[in-house]
Amino acid sequence: MEKIKYHPFTKAAFILLFFSILAVGCSKSKVGPDQPEPEPPISGIKIIEIAVPTSITTDYKTEIKISGKGFVQGDEIMLTSTKDLSLIYNSTVKQVLADGITFIIPNDFPEGSYKLTLKRKDDYLYLASTTIDIIFNVNIPDKTGMTIKGVIHAQGIGLANVVVSDGVEVTKTDSDGIYYLPSKKENHYVFVSIPGNYEVDNNGSAPLFYKTLTKAANQVEIKDFKLTPVDNNKHVVLAMADLHLANRNDDISQFEKGFMPDVNSVIQTYKNSGIKIYGLTLGDLTWDLYWYSNSYFLSDYLTQMNKINAPVFNVIGNHDNDPYVAGDLLSEGAYRKIIGPTYYSFNLGKIHYVVLDNVEYINADGMFEKEGARDYKGKIISSQMEWLKKDLAMIEDKSTPIIVGMHIQLNNNPTLSAGKPVSTLRLDNSAEFKAAFTEFSNVNVLTGHTHINYAVDNATGTFMEHNTAAVCATWWWTGKNGYAGNHIAKDGSPGGYAIWEFNNKDVKWQYKGIGESRDYQFRAYDLNKTHITAAAFAPASTDTKLSLYTRGYGTANNNNEILINVWGYDEKWKVEVTENGTPLTVTRVSAYDPLHIISYEAKRVNADAVPTDDFVSTATAHIFKAKASNATNTLQIKVTDRFGKVYTENMIRPKALTYLMK
Repeated sequence: MEKIKYHPFTKAAFILLFFSILAVGCSKSKVGPDQPEPEPPISGIKIIEIAVPTSITTDYKTEIKISGKGFVQGDEIMLTSTKDLSLIYNSTVKQVLADGITFIIPNDFPEGSYKLTLKRKDDYLYLASTTIDIIFNVNIPDKTGMTIKGVIHAQGIGLANVVVSDGVEVTKTDSDGIYYLPSKKENHYVFVSIPGNYEVDNNGSAPLFYKTLTKAANQVEIKDFKLTPVDNNKHVVLAMADLHLANRNDDISQFEKGFMPDVNSVIQTYKNSGIKIYGLTLGDLTWDLYWYSNSYFLSDYLTQMNKINAPVFNVIGNHDNDPYVAGDLLSEGAYRKIIGPTYYSFNLGKIHYVVLDNVEYINADGMFEKEGARDYKGKIISSQMEWLKKDLAMIEDKSTPIIVGMHIQLNNNPTLSAGKPVSTLRLDNSAEFKAAFTEFSNVNVLTGHTHINYAVDNATGTFMEHNTAAVCATWWWTGKNGYAGNHIAKDGSPGGYAIWEFNNKDVKWQYKGIGESRDYQFRAYDLNKTHITAAAFAPASTDTKLSLYTRGYGTANNNNEILINVWGYDEKWKVEVTENGTPLTVTRVSAYDPLHIISYEAKRVNADAVPTDDFVSTATAHIFKAKASNATNTLQIKVTDRFGKVYTENMIRPKALTYLMK
């Protein structure tokens, strides 16, 4: 068997074959993302009584059998990864039997889900899809009550003390790397909590840390995991929230031409320095509203994410649930099938990561071919909370830094009271969630959902939330063809993602705007020139209509004030302004970002459209105000982050409000 990127038959034929399949699988209303396999395209090959197991467990030497009649010598089997259609393995048929054929997989064949296609000269017949698991040790004895067993191994040796879970039960491997789980298989998967300084194989950009369970609850399944030793004590994680890919608003073009080259450039820079780098999404990978109406599913998201040149761990968001299915567990079916577990843990170097599903998707009245209300609660359901406590109990060193990735924010966007930030808790069971981490002294919670940036320190430096603005910014609107030509989130942050750097237990982070330098950490406005009128920004409309959204900027301000929006700000940052060497008083305020107002609200009003409530500018407490002595003096702005990094602007005034201003 050989691994190839494109089979000797033409790339066009490959695309025709699989898009013929996908076209059926993605047809509006009729076949959704979690429906049975579609009928194969027409082929001249005639095989009857085909039977391919839904799951194949094998080693690297045992012949795999496919049942059927009509096979001939010289037939080949193509195995195409369902998560990366460019990854194809070819195997010449080993034996042609009266009732089928056999073939063998090679030592470098990665486990995962595959589409099996029969090739006979220049003709092709799609057979079925299956999951192929590789067994390390077929001689593990059964144990009473244990329904899952296996070995965690690396370089031919079993690894001790590795955590394994089915999302309910949590255990560790013994000295030989063997584990057992008394699983009821409620979640239909088992996963390894990848230990530090190891990696798993990837299918596209997706790490293969889990395996699907296919047998009845009382039947024993063998699920082994192969790990590869690496050095990731020093590593980087890119936290990417709210991609909202839906094939609308020019999102795919913006994603491919803006986000993708930006993120891959950052990845390559770290790789060139010998530093391991990974991705962690923070939910809302897609947009449930457009799964069926626009035929854009989670599988389409995977196609895009496979272009990222690093392993990517995923978090489920409220918009990643099936809008045709009511109820939390069932609505996650498509995500589980296409992406994987909705909650799990892993380790990179000396850091423990926990991914949680804090969306209880209700979707009242959802049913086949009928979208429900798409309503949900911000909550970690009780069974998952119990798993979380078991997972954390496995960590012996309580000084281990913990990174939690989940979608809905723990704390709401802070307001200001007497100049101090005030925030309320968002999740229904926030107190229980925080209590689960009582023993740990270094916990950072990474969230999305809001499409804005803010940080909340819940426990004086030991427990901190970082709500991360969106990759899609304002749902890709401001960069859409004919709009502002920028990419800006609701709080004025540039659309982007966070870069988290780890060196053993040392942790640093920074927000990066897409297409921007990492030194671009604030934007300053000359309020004398920040006057939002219809004539300037919505000429096809009127000041009366626009005034609903101008947030005070519709009135001229000649007070010689400046506004500074510092999107990565937290309590350990410092903002300073001087005028001719004289320090000015800098006051923290809660305000709206004027660039976002003209980039979204004004553009929608100009198009005689009502701005969507969820998309309009959000007041933020990471804005600062200072007053100069006159309208023209140049001001020196100095912003210092919590790690001592300094960012500056020599602000030449007057400074105009424009769509592409910095």
